[in-house]
Amino acid sequence: MPEIPEVPGVFSAAQCLQTAESIAATQEASGAIPWSADGHTDPWDHVENAMALTAAGLLGPARAAFEWSRRTQRPDGTWPIQLRDGVIEDPNSDSNFCAYIATGVWHHVLVTDDRRFAEAMWPVVAKAIDFVLELQFSTGEIAWARGPSGIAEEALLTGCASIHHSIRCALALADYIDAPQPEWEVAAGRLGHAIAHHPESFVAKDRWSMEWYYPVLGGALRGPGARARIDERWDDFVVPGLGIRCVDDRPWVTGAETCELVLALEAMGDRARAHEQFAAMHHLREQDGSYWTGLVYSDGKRWPVERTTWTGAAVILAADALSSATAGSGIFRGLDLPRGLEGEYDCECAISER
Repeated sequence: MPEIPEVPGVFSAAQCLQTAESIAATQEASGAIPWSADGHTDPWDHVENAMALTAAGLLGPARAAFEWSRRTQRPDGTWPIQLRDGVIEDPNSDSNFCAYIATGVWHHVLVTDDRRFAEAMWPVVAKAIDFVLELQFSTGEIAWARGPSGIAEEALLTGCASIHHSIRCALALADYIDAPQPEWEVAAGRLGHAIAHHPESFVAKDRWSMEWYYPVLGGALRGPGARARIDERWDDFVVPGLGIRCVDDRPWVTGAETCELVLALEAMGDRARAHEQFAAMHHLREQDGSYWTGLVYSDGKRWPVERTTWTGAAVILAADALSSATAGSGIFRGLDLPRGLEGEYDCECAISER
């Protein structure tokens, strides 16, 4: 049994387990983990919750969640964007939502070293990544969705940064079961290059904090470039003592974004600020271990008036990164993840029209 994550003075192992149990309590009989009791389920946050359950040692509910993903995957490798009680509310396919299964599965393998699980989930991951790469443009970025009207013409920086990390996790899983995927290596390299060097390739959404830190969280930026990016907009998003804003023009701090920033800071070696932000967001904790989504600090009101499973999940994953409690704690550091085939993608021989 892995050690349960804890951050001394802020978040105890008992509190971690309580938060994980609050997530498990929302799990439906099907294995789906919705946003909240009676809420909807999306495939990305569902996987994030499964990762948190794994990190906290609740392997039974985590396996049930992965089994739901395996069972509900469509033949083309996708999941619907949104379901409620098993009923599809949005049938379209989000590329980032579909790719994230690779991160979840690889995280579970890191923590458990369960080869049978890896082999059972490999076809699910492979189909999902193959679908995602069907949406990659020749210049490296990946369209955010596909629906009945076809492939979206836009690529989103946050989603592509997360996909970049997911492809690297998929490559690690491929290495683990000895199933090399050279095409994925090229795709990861091209995508990472687009994120790091071609911001013009993505729809501008600069008011959102996720746009700020996700290129670091997803591993496309490291070193001086990562630090410069984080420092440049620190004062736009960080509210001392409370966490970070979801958007730069509203007095609204959110727990999940704060904990994702913690993961990004920890990944770039900035542990002091990571600890500071982790401690700052705990005003959102409720007595049962769940977490409110956010706080409008100008009037002291919780908003939305909901406690979301994925906020608690982000807390657990951030605590694991800070404490190195499990073998999956470094997944967002990415030190052992393949980087894909990196090269000079801007030379004329490497570029073609979309």
